Amino acid sequence: MTDQNERIDYITKNLQIIQSEDVFSFSMDAVLLARFAWVPITQGSIVDLCSGNGVIPLVLSTRSRVPITGIEIQPRLKDMADRSIHLNHLSAQIQCIEADVRETTVPPAQADLVTCNPPYFAAVAETEYHNNPHFDAARHERNGTLQDIVKAASRMVKQKGKVAMVLRPERFLELVHLYQQYGIEPKRAKWIHPLADRPANILLLEGIKAGRPGLTIEPPLIVYDDQRQYTKEFQKYYEGSD
Repeated sequence: MTDQNERIDYITKNLQIIQSEDVFSFSMDAVLLARFAWVPITQGSIVDLCSGNGVIPLVLSTRSRVPITGIEIQPRLKDMADRSIHLNHLSAQIQCIEADVRETTVPPAQADLVTCNPPYFAAVAETEYHNNPHFDAARHERNGTLQDIVKAASRMVKQKGKVAMVLRPERFLELVHLYQQYGIEPKRAKWIHPLADRPANILLLEGIKAGRPGLTIEPPLIVYDDQRQYTKEFQKYYEGSD
């Protein structure tokens, strides 16, 4: 089931995922996005862009019974996602395809929800990259800019469908602008703070294709308490028991 240098980790107590120190492992950001996004329950479909090793589709499957398609450009990560899907007995619901989100043949304007945990940083000079291409692709926009990704999401989501992404707070205005540029009206935002007295370091933003203006800022979520332990609110949110 696993190749050399791979391991099986738990996302939650009921979900396992294949990971490797050779590639970028999932972070809490991805799980929080999968908990934050609205989901169709029994009818419709979901597409996850830049899907990596499949963590977002796996978590979404605990909330929805509709077909989920992950799109990942890196063959190694796509293969790991396939095996994680099989490991969790979810092959009937989730499929992962190897494709570039800028060129994919996924049918346009059909998804009820499109999610994405995109690279957080813009491309940099070649001399500044990490010597591991998997880490570089996960962190920097080497396989498409944020604009490319929002454009792809807008193309795949149906009218009145939803697009949900997770990003760094410093790119909030940029993401809002791109949503609106491609016909996605921002509707819900949530800020994640590492500590109650620290600035937010994670942004969750959901929009509706061809939606009406009106943005709701949800209550913030604090990750750690004063003892550097997870807060009860964060644990409930992360585990999906809220």
